[in-house]
Amino acid sequence: MSSFAELTFTAFGEQVKVADMVGNLIGLTGLVLGWRRSVLTWPVQLLAGAVLITAFWNSQMPGLIGKQAIVVVASVWGWTQWQRGRRDTGEVEVRFANWTERAVLVAATAAGTAAVAALFHANPQLSWNPLLDAYIFVGTLAAMYAQARGWVEFWFAWIAVDLISVPYSYAHGYVFSALTFTVYFVLVVAGLASWWTKARAARTAPIPTGAAA
Repeated sequence: MSSFAELTFTAFGEQVKVADMVGNLIGLTGLVLGWRRSVLTWPVQLLAGAVLITAFWNSQMPGLIGKQAIVVVASVWGWTQWQRGRRDTGEVEVRFANWTERAVLVAATAAGTAAVAALFHANPQLSWNPLLDAYIFVGTLAAMYAQARGWVEFWFAWIAVDLISVPYSYAHGYVFSALTFTVYFVLVVAGLASWWTKARAARTAPIPTGAAA
């Protein structure tokens, strides 16, 4: 694992880590599959997370390592959720979270971030930046949970995480993570528009004649 993580090459004057590049390219594929509501997004995200863990392993940035660990673990759960949904309805359905679900998600994310940051502060050897690492770690968990539930708000959660994790990655030498942010952002906007349209159409669809209200 360490030899793969240490492979680098120079492009446009920047040192690019091969594991960082490969993991992010796989991650882009997973994002496209998620946009298309394909169940395959989950095993692809799992693979991307595993590769990026090797890239970040010696970085002393537990937030980024934890982010990918969350991706790996949550991908297994998300995979089962989407497969069950597809069996029940024939497709992966998406919807808007209600206000209670949104409030709980935001409150849980804030509380989790505070708790993890406190843990890192109490153990400074674990993190160079406890608050940012905690934000990335817990924010990723929130985003993956929302995606597994099929909530449109999942896309906003990913944007909120990437706005911090991408420049953080760049500052620590993970250039490809930062360079792919523009592509990620375009795909996230496209995915958000697709899920938003699908969820809105489902919410406004007329109830079939004879169906219970």
